[in-house]
Amino acid sequence: MSSHDLYATPVPTDTWNVPMAGDTRFTWEYDEGRDRLLNLYQKGKDKQWDAQKRIDWDLEVDPINIAGLPENFNPLFGSDIWDKMGQKEKDEFGRHQGSWLFSQFLHGEQGALNVSARIVQTVPDLDSKFYAATQTMDEARHVELYAKFVHEKIGMYYPINQDLAKLLAESLEDSRWDLPYLGMQVLIEGLALAAFGLYRDMSTNPLVKQLLAYVMQDEARHVAFGRLALKDYYAELTDKERAEREEFVVEGCYLMRDRFKGREVFEQLDMPVERCMEYVDNSDMYTLYQSLLFSRIVPCVRDVGLWGDKVQAAYEDMGVLDNAKADLEALMRQDEEIAEKVDEERYATELAARKGEVDEAISLGAAE
Repeated sequence: MSSHDLYATPVPTDTWNVPMAGDTRFTWEYDEGRDRLLNLYQKGKDKQWDAQKRIDWDLEVDPINIAGLPENFNPLFGSDIWDKMGQKEKDEFGRHQGSWLFSQFLHGEQGALNVSARIVQTVPDLDSKFYAATQTMDEARHVELYAKFVHEKIGMYYPINQDLAKLLAESLEDSRWDLPYLGMQVLIEGLALAAFGLYRDMSTNPLVKQLLAYVMQDEARHVAFGRLALKDYYAELTDKERAEREEFVVEGCYLMRDRFKGREVFEQLDMPVERCMEYVDNSDMYTLYQSLLFSRIVPCVRDVGLWGDKVQAAYEDMGVLDNAKADLEALMRQDEEIAEKVDEERYATELAARKGEVDEAISLGAAE
């Protein structure tokens, strides 16, 4: 069955064509490179994995509550709208909400796939081209696994959120080579890391935990790549050039903040959209969610040197300025450790199950 047949609302059957500006840059310097970036490239090669083999696709998922979260995680929980809904309506809402969320993860990864390929072309340094090539492979794997998950475990897609689409287009259309880095590596990937982390840590579904933990293991390297590549370059910008990048950051962060409100679900289910959005904006869970969403972006923006008054004022307005104090290196080490722990737990379970089968076979043989 075609994916187009599974969308909650129809999407165009032709491709979305985003015009791209700028040069494809070649360099004839093959011997020099930044050690930290080359080390990251080596790690990117060493950490490649197969989504078909590493993930246990036989695990079941409840399409009504995909991540297995408690009911009070829902931003409408406790509202008069929620209380008046019957169980069938609540189940349908849960299915649409999960479909919408993981569809956005999927579309974001396709965006990352295209942007990372674009970075290979436009970045002037060979060490950056090397790493961006490994990231392109990572993103292809992420698109593969999210597409399989949405298609087989949920059975319904949502179209790309327009705020995400706008930032993707702006990142690709600009002729300056660093804008795809800034839009994707810092803003989109940073937000994705935080969103993945929230669901990874709260989910009670083993398959969802696997997906998110393994993807985050890759994404942590991608954000580190953006930081390393941009920090050196932005130190040399003029005040005017830096102000232009800061304006891009401010606009992009507001777009990313609004991206995860889920307005499309309320519209699709013909719910009172504006009242639902009020509940979303004022819910304790969304306040926590918003703060966590920027836990990766704010310290990264500060680290690359885009920390002018406009940027700080925007983060103050969003209530996320304190995230500047976050230890990004520690968060990324944690992502790596959690993925390895998921592997250990999975294989320990499989080993125990296999041992049980062997013991049972031995017992049956002895009985005969």
